[in-house]
Amino acid sequence: MEDLVTASEENSPPVSRQELRKYTSGPRIRLADWVKALLIKAWMNGIVCYFFIWGLSAYAMNQIDFLFILSVALGLVTNLITNNILRFIAKTPGAYDRWIMVTPKSVLFLPLDVIYAGILVFCVTMTYNTINLIGARISGVPGAITLGVEPILFGIFTLLWDLLFIGVKRLLRRIIGDAKKNAPSAPRS
Repeated sequence: MEDLVTASEENSPPVSRQELRKYTSGPRIRLADWVKALLIKAWMNGIVCYFFIWGLSAYAMNQIDFLFILSVALGLVTNLITNNILRFIAKTPGAYDRWIMVTPKSVLFLPLDVIYAGILVFCVTMTYNTINLIGARISGVPGAITLGVEPILFGIFTLLWDLLFIGVKRLLRRIIGDAKKNAPSAPRS
């Protein structure tokens, strides 16, 4: 009993990593980093839909106000929760930055995330409207709602638009970087 009470790193025998691994549990299913990032982003977008779209739908409010509240909520969740989860699970610092639109870690960049979330909400709203318009034309019933808003599809649609915009951002960065690298240096006078 005395050995256990006085145990410390100095008087304990060295233990190999292989021995320690026997007593720790690892994940049962190993997922690639990109799959983790996409699942986390889609899940958090779905949570925003669940709490804000479904939660506030009982209150009659102007559509513009509703979309503004949804944009602010999505921007807050993205900046304060989703991005921090992605940074926390990263094996190396910045490993998940390729899946984040606004990469600085400061709360000062919260307005950028809110503006970006507003763009995403607009695009997802237009996606739902387009699907419902096509469904109404096919069914012949004007104003018919073919596809209602629910968390899983909202999360997937938001994720798809997010990936599109992140891809455009990465493409523009690559084009600008290549242009800077290949540009002839101007002679100094």
